[in-house]
Amino acid sequence: MSSAVFRLTQGNTPLLISMPHVGSEIPTDQQRRYVPRALDSEDTDWHLERLYGEIAQALGASLIVPRFSRYLIDLNRPPEDTPMYPGASNTELCPTRFFTGEALYRDGMAPDAKEKRRRRETYWMPYHQALQAELDHIKARHGYALLFDAHSIRSELPWLFEGRLPDLNLGTADGAACDAGLQQALAEVQGAQTQYTQVVNGRFKGGYITRHYGQPARQQHAVQLEMCQRCYMEEWAPYGYDPALAARVQPLLQGLLKAMLAWQPAA
Repeated sequence: MSSAVFRLTQGNTPLLISMPHVGSEIPTDQQRRYVPRALDSEDTDWHLERLYGEIAQALGASLIVPRFSRYLIDLNRPPEDTPMYPGASNTELCPTRFFTGEALYRDGMAPDAKEKRRRRETYWMPYHQALQAELDHIKARHGYALLFDAHSIRSELPWLFEGRLPDLNLGTADGAACDAGLQQALAEVQGAQTQYTQVVNGRFKGGYITRHYGQPARQQHAVQLEMCQRCYMEEWAPYGYDPALAARVQPLLQGLLKAMLAWQPAA
């Protein structure tokens, strides 16, 4: 299934993988607003569909991916634009700064309230309606639904966080977004290896998608993995995919997804 703003591939298991920041396109009618540098969409979660694609297909997972850049609208932020991490630097529903802190828009060209509302209705709502509809479809078929929200980021971004991130940052909204047994199973997969540094509910605890759709009482269990791009690609332009690095991390990603599918809610 596809629309003007996303593509949904339906699987046959309880697992849905969301990749809300892989889109890199900025609509032609909006490009005049941005500084030239922004048109490269440098803060994209590059190559995640390639990294996870074969794994997802082999495991029978559903997959939803957007077309447009987070610079247009951030699908992993609340529609009311409240901060996800109070007290820290936050990106907005319609971001106005690069991850390095500089302005995304030309002077006086940032979206006003009317434009933000239009973007929310045109781009944000269809993605989230499709995401919930797929979770409902999965629950109707399997009795429960599992949501894996896949992200990647540069390992060092002083405007957003201090120091260097662990390679693997698993977030469950401090345990509120999924069953405790599921969080433990995933933490054990991360902790059983020594090749990559890892943390659970550290700087990144899960964005809007994890927090909103992670509703264990409704048999919707959500987790987010924020992975450092150094694990599979070049972190700076030209942002090249590194097949050798990717091949090293893919078994671990497969292990996490298999652990999700192996888990089942208590009867």
